[in-house]
Amino acid sequence: MNIEKKTNDKISFITFIIIEFAEAFKMKKTDAYQYLKKYGGLDFLFKHWWALHTDDKYFTLRDLYSICLENGGQR
Repeated sequence: MNIEKKTNDKISFITFIIIEFAEAFKMKKTDAYQYLKKYGGLDFLFKHWWALHTDDKYFTLRDLYSICLENGGQR
């Protein structure tokens, strides 16, 4: 896989998950992005996106919720 395709795949997946996170937790997309950034969710996504993109989105959203909660995010 060339670098350009891998980068496009990464961006597509992370964008998709942020939108799904916003919908699941009834947030605006920009608020979801800021929340994930503030509480470590984005770092988690960037670090583990390759493994996460093969899993069901439910499990990725659950993992993001847990990571953010552990880092001070609210329920």
